[in-house]
Amino acid sequence: MKRVLPPFPTFLLWTMSFGIASFGITSAQAAERIYASYGSFERSVSVKALEVYAKEGRVTGDLGIYLRYLKPERRRQFRAALQQRATLTPVSIAQFLYAPVGEQLLKRAEKVVQPKSGVGGFFALRAALILAAADPEGLTFLNLLKAYPTEGIQVDLAEGLSTFSQGRKLIQKTDQAVASIEATAEVTPPPALTAAGRSLATAGAFTSKKVSLNLEDSTPLRLDYAGKSRPFPVDVYLPQGTPGPRPVIVISHGLNSDRQSYAYLAEHLASHGFAVAVPEHTGSNTDQLLDLLAGRASEVPSATEFVDRPLDVKFLLDDLQMRSQTDPTFKDRLNLKQVGVIGQSFGGYTALALAGAPLNFNRLQQDCRQNLADTLNLSLVLQCQALRLAGRDYQLADPRIRAAITINPVGSSLFGPASMGKIQVPIMVVTGNADTIAPALPEQIRPFSWLTSPQKYLALIRKSTHFSTIDEPEEAAAEPIPTSPQIIGPSPELARTYIGALSTAFMQTHAAQQPRYQTYLSSDYAAALSQSSLPLSLIEALPEPGEGELEDQT
Repeated sequence: MKRVLPPFPTFLLWTMSFGIASFGITSAQAAERIYASYGSFERSVSVKALEVYAKEGRVTGDLGIYLRYLKPERRRQFRAALQQRATLTPVSIAQFLYAPVGEQLLKRAEKVVQPKSGVGGFFALRAALILAAADPEGLTFLNLLKAYPTEGIQVDLAEGLSTFSQGRKLIQKTDQAVASIEATAEVTPPPALTAAGRSLATAGAFTSKKVSLNLEDSTPLRLDYAGKSRPFPVDVYLPQGTPGPRPVIVISHGLNSDRQSYAYLAEHLASHGFAVAVPEHTGSNTDQLLDLLAGRASEVPSATEFVDRPLDVKFLLDDLQMRSQTDPTFKDRLNLKQVGVIGQSFGGYTALALAGAPLNFNRLQQDCRQNLADTLNLSLVLQCQALRLAGRDYQLADPRIRAAITINPVGSSLFGPASMGKIQVPIMVVTGNADTIAPALPEQIRPFSWLTSPQKYLALIRKSTHFSTIDEPEEAAAEPIPTSPQIIGPSPELARTYIGALSTAFMQTHAAQQPRYQTYLSSDYAAALSQSSLPLSLIEALPEPGEGELEDQT
C-alpha cells in the first residue's frame, strides 16, 4: 500500500501545529509564537493567527504563508483539529503524565517540542497539558498554547523529520512484509465458502450458560512471585447438552479491557461445544485505568502484572479442576487435559508466557536501554515496565496449555528469539498492519519468524488496528480514553467474525484434537472468508525476507 507523504511546507505547518498537541493551577504566561527550526533555518507563526483562524475561519498575519500550501479539504481538517476538544479532566491528565508510561511519552515529545529558551521542555509541556485540561473549554490545541508557560515554543523540525522518517521506514518495511505474506497466501481465484466453512463463522448448535465466579489466589506461588494475594472475577460459559467433558478455552483480555471485551468470542466458542473461561485481570483492566485517572492508583500496570496475569490463569485452571470433581455445576463438564488459551495485546503476552516462553530480562534490558528513547513501538513502553521486577526465573508456563492464539500480542522484547523458540505447542498469531500500539512488524511478524513450533500459523487482517477485534457492549461504562471509528478501524464486525471462525477451527484441531478441522487452517479457507473491506490471509511459514525486511530492530 503506497503512502504519499506531504510536501515540506505542508509538513512544516502540520508539525508546528500538531507536534505539541499530539503529546496534556493558572498560567502567568502564554505562548505567543510557535517557531519551527531546521538547522539555521527558522520560521514562525503567531498563536493569535491560529486562534483567529480556528474561531472565525479568517486567515490573518503570517498564517497565510503556510495555508496556501494546503488544499481546501486539508484546511478544513486543520481548522477542525485546532478546535477539537479532548474530554479529559486535569486529574486524569496529571495522573497519566506522572505515571511511568506518561513520563516516557513526554520525554519523547520534548525532543521535538521545547520552550524557545531550550530549557525545561518536559515540565513545561506537562504543566501546559494539565492547565489546558482545567480550562472551562476543555483540552484543545489552542488552550494548550495559552497554558504553555513561555512566550515562544520551539519545534525542532530535524528531530521531527527524523521521527517522521523512522515512521516512514517502519511503514515501508511493514508494507513489504504484508505484500510478501499476501503473495504467499494468494489463492486464485478465491474458493467458494462451503456450508461447513461458513458454519465456523456463525453460532454453533449449542446454547450456553454463563456462570460467574469470584476467585482469590493466596497460594504460596502467588505470594512468592507477587507479594500478595489477588482476587479476580471469572465468567465461565458452559455449553448445554453436550456429551462428556468439554475442552476448556481461556480468554485473556488486554490492557484497559475487561471480561466483556471478548464475551462475543466466548459465546461463539461455547456454541461450538467448548467450555470457555474468561478471567478479569484486575491489575490491568478498565477499572484499574479509571483508578489511575481518578488518582486512586499510581500506575497501570504495576510490574507484578507481568507475573500476576499468567498466575491468574494457572490458578483458574486449578480451581476449575477442583470444581470439575466436586461442584455439581461443573462436575464431569470440563476436560482439563484439552486446554487452549487466547489472548489479545497484553493478553497475548499472557498467552505466550503460559504456552512456554520465559521472560528474558537480558533481552528486555538491552532493548529498553538502546531503543526506548526513540522507539515508535508504543508497546515497548509497556514492556519495559517489567524491568522493575526482580530478574529471577519465573515459572509461568502451564503444561495444561495445548494450544494458543495471540491477537496483536506484545512481547518482542519481553521474550526475544530464544524464549519464543521454546514454545512447542500449536500457536496462531493474528496481526493487523494498521496497528499503531503493537506494530505488526516488530511485535507479530518478526516474532512469528522466531517460533519453532511445528504447527504455527500467521493470520493477517489487512487494514485492522489494535482494537478491531475488541467488542464494545452497549451497556459497558464509558471508556476513560475516547475512541473513534478511525482508531477502531474499518469493519470491526467482520474482524470479529474472522476471529470466531479461525479460533473455532484452530481450537477444534489442536485443543479438542479433532483433525477433520485441519482443512480450515489453510490459505484456501482464509481466502474464502476474506472480504475486500478487510482482507484476510493465513500462512504457516513466512516467505524468504528481502534484505533487511525482518532485521531485529525494535
